[in-house]
Order: sequence, then structure tokens, then C-alpha cells
Amino acid sequence: MVKQLSIIVLGICLVSFGIQDRPTIYLIGDSTVRNSNQEYWGWGSLLGAFLDTTQVAVANHAMAGRSTRTFRKEGRWDRVKEKMKPGDYLLIQFGHNEGSKPDTTRQGYRGVLRGVGRDSVILDWGNGETEVVRTYGENLRRFVREAKQIGAHPILLSMIPRNQWDEQGHVKRASQDFGLWARQIAAEEQVSFIDLNEITAKKYDEIGSEQVKAKYFPGDHTHTNYHGAMENATSVIEGLKNIQHPLVKYIK
Repeated sequence: MVKQLSIIVLGICLVSFGIQDRPTIYLIGDSTVRNSNQEYWGWGSLLGAFLDTTQVAVANHAMAGRSTRTFRKEGRWDRVKEKMKPGDYLLIQFGHNEGSKPDTTRQGYRGVLRGVGRDSVILDWGNGETEVVRTYGENLRRFVREAKQIGAHPILLSMIPRNQWDEQGHVKRASQDFGLWARQIAAEEQVSFIDLNEITAKKYDEIGSEQVKAKYFPGDHTHTNYHGAMENATSVIEGLKNIQHPLVKYIK
């Protein structure tokens, strides 16, 4: 009886150790990655449904309204780094909140400089408080390099497409700005890149603007419902398969 009990306890300990020792996929981004999960959903909330979570964990640290600038400024990135360990993964998807001119107004609070350069501006918030604002690409570059220093494996993703269409009836891409800059940093830093914008946009093109609006966008042109978030989570999985990323082994 004692021997059987010892075997059971040992088995429980081994299972517990395995769960604790499994790698974690950290997600950072904006509301399109993590939202209220009521009317609006982010794809990061659904990613775990596609994965064997007994072998890999998912930790969604994205936050609505944040840009690459404010995610760091508010200390959110520091909290991720405190938890991240060698062998973990980091999925990075920003772009929807970066577009305003960076200044000290409410509108400019989360804006960044455009491009991938290392240029910057210094904002004076008064009372001796200043802030260095960098380019979108430089912010991504810093996320990637700091994750690498920990021993984690970063993956850059282009932002999900908005429900915006051109005159030819195609979804507007991010391939000339934020999507392009994410791709360029991935190439420069030699890390994986998933063109989430293009993968989902192709699906939208096939469905058509009226059906996309009816199925996925209950309010504005940026935030999807559950079904839209599930479509984007599916696109992330497709992207991992397209680039034959090691995370594919965890897909159910």
C-alpha cells in the first residue's frame, strides 16, 4: 500500500513538474490581441484553443489602447520580462495605435515616429520629466533584442487588417507602412515573421465587404467579434505552418 501511494505521489509530482517546466508563449500587443471578450474579442484570447496546452502555455499580456511606446512606458513590458525564461516564445503584434504624431497632448500620448530608423524626439512633460520617443521599428527592435537576451524566441506579426476597402474591392493592406516595417525588423534581426495582415486580408477579399462587416465587425472598422478573432487566430496558426516554425509541434 505504501509503495503504491509512493508511486502515485511520484506520478503527480512528475506531471506537476512537466506543467511548470513547459514553455510559455507570451503575447504583447493591443486590443486586437486582447479585448474585453464580450462584444469585442482579440485573437490572443483564442490562440490556446489550437494548441496542446498540456505542453505549452499561453500568456496574453496585450492590452487595449496600447502602442509599442505606451506598452513599455507603462511598465507592461518589464512585467513580461520578469516572467519570461529561456526557451519561451514571444509574439509581437502592434500597429493600430501608433499613427498619431507623438507629443504631449492626449491624442499624441501613444504616437510614435514612423519607419524603422533610430531617430528619436524628446518630449518635455514638465516638472523635469522628459520622454524619448522612438520609431515604430526601433521599438520592435528593442522588444526583439531584449527577448533574445533572456533566451526567448520572438516572432513579429503584422497587424490584423481593418474593415477598410479600396476602390477595387480589396481590403487595404498594411504592406507599405506598419506591416512593412515589422517585416523589415524581422529580417534585420533574423527572427520569424508572420504576415497576419495579408493572410487574413486574403480571406476577407474572398468573402467580400458586406459579409465581412456582417460576420466579423459589430461596431468600428478595427475590433472584431468572437468569430473575427477566431479567424485571426486561425491565421496565426496558418502563419506558423507557412514558415514551419518550431511551435507547429504544439498545434493540436
